[in-house]
Amino acid sequence: MMNDITSGHELLKEAQNYFPKALISDLAARGHDFFESGSDGVWLYDEKGNAILDAHSSGGTHNLGRSRPELGQALLDAAEKTDQGNFVLVSKEKVRLVERLARFLPYDLSCMLFTVVRGEAMDAACKVARGHTGRTELITVDGGWYGQTGFAMSLSDRMDKADFGPLIPGVKTLPFGDGAAAEKEVTTRTAAVILEPVQAENGCRMATREYLRQLRRVCDQKGALLILDETQTGFGRTGTKFACEGLGASPDILIFGEALAGGMFPMCGLAFPPRIKSFFDKHPLIHLCTFGGHDVGCLVADKALELYDTLKPWNNAQKQGERILNGLRPLAGEYPGTFRSVAGLGLLLSIQLTSTEKALVFCKAARTEGLFCVPGEVLKSSIMIRPPLTLTDEESDKLLKAIQDTLKRI
Repeated sequence: MMNDITSGHELLKEAQNYFPKALISDLAARGHDFFESGSDGVWLYDEKGNAILDAHSSGGTHNLGRSRPELGQALLDAAEKTDQGNFVLVSKEKVRLVERLARFLPYDLSCMLFTVVRGEAMDAACKVARGHTGRTELITVDGGWYGQTGFAMSLSDRMDKADFGPLIPGVKTLPFGDGAAAEKEVTTRTAAVILEPVQAENGCRMATREYLRQLRRVCDQKGALLILDETQTGFGRTGTKFACEGLGASPDILIFGEALAGGMFPMCGLAFPPRIKSFFDKHPLIHLCTFGGHDVGCLVADKALELYDTLKPWNNAQKQGERILNGLRPLAGEYPGTFRSVAGLGLLLSIQLTSTEKALVFCKAARTEGLFCVPGEVLKSSIMIRPPLTLTDEESDKLLKAIQDTLKRI
């Protein structure tokens, strides 16, 4: 622990010797040049003890709140009972988590593969899709953001792809929401169609029920798989357990994110029905992950699922999301030179400002108003609002006031 917790800026200067200088300068540009010294519920605390409402939640990981005591205790208890385990073996911890998660997930998604990060889960899903179908073509949509690894980066809508040389071949991108393009381009060469039901990093652009049903039908006709990435939309964030439930779309593979363990342990993965498991039965080593399905993590995730079942935070996400949307919509008329629109579902919301520069200025000013938020990775003129799902009415009011006070400042 630091003896002098007020030395944050000095430590950041020193950090430039070890971490990319651009990272440190970007943090400063956003007003994020501070250190977290603690957290509780929807709040984080800087090195000076200032309370800041966390509207980032580590990319939607802390659905159950920051430093959830039940999860902390579960982690301590698990560390006394077991360790990582041998990743090539089946353990009772893994089996118990799979059984519980299968009951929690929608549709017949009863088979699992655990990973550590989101991008790895996407990579594994693409390998399964290619292996299961015997095809190589992968189709995604513009505006998506799936992670930082090979397949995930190749599928994502990002400007820096050329910096990494040739990426995964056989990837095709279609216009989001264009059912006619899907009807034309999805063929018997297509292994999978891949998208997020709500594009969190792209202004929370949301797929319609009709569009997802059309993709489902086209995939069934052509023998392709439908992969939905619910890393940011899952575990209650959009007002239902998973967005695909609210939109009435059953995926062949569902990717779930770190909210599985409530931010207390790194766990992601993918779920799929038994008919796709038949490929795994023949090729069990297609994807191995040393820390995927970590036995300690499984016990923490099991406790998190117990909390999800008890608290049903998706109900509160729906309520608070509507409350915040109703409070934000009128602001477009009050700040026409800054505030363009707001969109989203549940507590996955996005404010679109008039420029990328305004988004950076907003984040820096919001920090002064006690609000921690970041711009979208794809739509860089947007600001993501994704607080923990435990947000109360009083905290919603404070969030709205912080946003309005920030707009007044810029």
